[in-house]
Amino acid sequence: MKIMELWPEIAWIEDEDLREKVAKTWRLALERSILSPEDLNNIPFTLLCGPDLKVTFMDHKRSVVHIAKAAGEKCNEFYHGELPVNMDVLIAGAILADVGKLLEYVLDENGKAVQGTYGKYLRHPFSGVSLAEECGCPPEVCHIIATHAGEGDMVKRTTEAYLVHHADFMTFLPFKSRLKV
Repeated sequence: MKIMELWPEIAWIEDEDLREKVAKTWRLALERSILSPEDLNNIPFTLLCGPDLKVTFMDHKRSVVHIAKAAGEKCNEFYHGELPVNMDVLIAGAILADVGKLLEYVLDENGKAVQGTYGKYLRHPFSGVSLAEECGCPPEVCHIIATHAGEGDMVKRTTEAYLVHHADFMTFLPFKSRLKV
């Protein structure tokens, strides 16, 4: 499967150089992962809700990109330039936010996604930034990867990083709240 089949939203990035760096980051992650593109279209998007969850990793990831893009467009439309959103940076960061999960996750003997040894020591924001930097992604995109999860609560986020963070959590927390504690 080609990266553009997995991620048609990469075509939304207008800057050709950035578009290629985003695709290159996903190719590198897939090369280093035991997960295949087919796995990404089958495994649940979160390990917290169990294997019966019908929302796949790619369902969730692609929805986050669509929601973040729509939010960025509305900020650019309604805020008179007071809260400018760089759409290429926003889209690239949203597409790459969870790329590090390809190194964090492994499949157990039953084909169920679980956190591997690597993931126990380095969560996906860290490994995602490492992959993206290796592929030449700019700091403003790496910032989104680094700050999209809870680790980002300790730093000042850019507008683009806030949009990705909230798009991600607004589509995760309702599932998490269903868990029996």
